Amino acid sequence: MKVSEHLSKATKTLFSLEILPPLKGEHFDSIITNLNGLLEYKPSFIDVTYHQQEVIYLDLPDGTAEKHTVRKRPGTVGIAAALQYKTDIDVVTHLICGGMSIEETENILIDLHFLGLDNLLLLRGDPPHSQRYFKPEANGHSHALGLVKQVNNMNKGVYLDENLQNNHTTNFSIGVAGYPEKHNEAPNLEIDIAFLKQKVEAGAEYIVTQMFFENQKYFDFVRRCREAGITVPIIPGLKPLSTIKQLTLLPQTFHVNLPQTLVKEALKCKNNADVRQLGIEWAIEQSKELIAHNVPCLHFYTMSRADNIENIIKKIF
Repeated sequence: MKVSEHLSKATKTLFSLEILPPLKGEHFDSIITNLNGLLEYKPSFIDVTYHQQEVIYLDLPDGTAEKHTVRKRPGTVGIAAALQYKTDIDVVTHLICGGMSIEETENILIDLHFLGLDNLLLLRGDPPHSQRYFKPEANGHSHALGLVKQVNNMNKGVYLDENLQNNHTTNFSIGVAGYPEKHNEAPNLEIDIAFLKQKVEAGAEYIVTQMFFENQKYFDFVRRCREAGITVPIIPGLKPLSTIKQLTLLPQTFHVNLPQTLVKEALKCKNNADVRQLGIEWAIEQSKELIAHNVPCLHFYTMSRADNIENIIKKIF
């Protein structure tokens, strides 16, 4: 079932998960083991993230460095297919602009279509650690808007090769990302929402937000989106705090603000176990308030650790 259908048919707030593919060399069973406790609560869908290749430099004995290109978390398509057919839960495959030409993108989309993986979350993606700014591949998309347009064209039977005959239409459901505290590269939230509206007009059926720790930021974001004419469902994304280091890492990596009350309580914690429990309790309160406001779905970022999410789900579903 499409995510858009899950949302339209729901009579109460749903919940969904986002997972990372395992590191290269790890087994698919590591994902199932991690998710086992949550699967019994029947998430409506599970997102599998996509990670582009990175450039690393290895120091050599002669003092020089050797350039290597690696993908630390390959296998998104295979993991998504295995997960959907082994768990019977709908899977959303992430697809990014980085690292692919539009031809390579089309070929991946054809593979996904053949596999029956018709749910997509389309993102530009962050630049690799070795780059300060995002740089698309030659003949690749610079922004998620181009990716949305390409997928929507395939849904209409329009492929890159104009000479194809008997083109088969795809049936992808398209989701995109939204940023309650604005994308870090956007000059302001108003411009960011204007770009988001373009993606919706190009075919996006729903929006999943970046994590946030103050619900008012989500409520304000939804209000401003509605005022701008965006009417599709907007799913809040949640990530419970789990280590003391995340007080620095989450703002640095995801460009989100941590409320002072949460920070103060985290600094009182004696160890990461205490921080993890604090994060669970904070997310439970966030979730309860969001459900009271009839949000369509709660989307949890697991970051490959699902035990804290399980404790949250137990309390609210």
